[in-house]
Amino acid sequence: MVPVVMGTWRARLRILLVVAMVGIGVAHFARPGLFVSMVPSYLPAPLTLVLVSGFFEVLGAVGLLVPRVRRAASYGLVLLYLAVFPANLNMALHPELFPDLPVAALWGRLPFQVLFIVWALWAGREDPARNLAGEGAGR
Repeated sequence: MVPVVMGTWRARLRILLVVAMVGIGVAHFARPGLFVSMVPSYLPAPLTLVLVSGFFEVLGAVGLLVPRVRRAASYGLVLLYLAVFPANLNMALHPELFPDLPVAALWGRLPFQVLFIVWALWAGREDPARNLAGEGAGR
């Protein structure tokens, strides 16, 4: 019984991650200025970086829904979280660029990168109930 329950939780939390990542990814296109201001000044083409990261956030999220590419999508999201970490760190180091946000919140966001990495890896694993049923074998 435990594998079915765990599979249900994994599926629900996977969907939550998908919704969050699609929302954030779409926001990169809807309000790119906010994200451009996060990009460290030493990186070239901030708007391009924002649009590319938004695209890969949506792609990785959708990939979590496809069992055949789920694991690869989760690894891709991990790489994305690592790639955007400098932007999150830049926010914390330059709070004057984000006067509407409390400094504590800017620093508090950083540990969430670790949470998102663990979440993506966990969401990318096969559902135990699916494995017990013999589905998805060899994928």
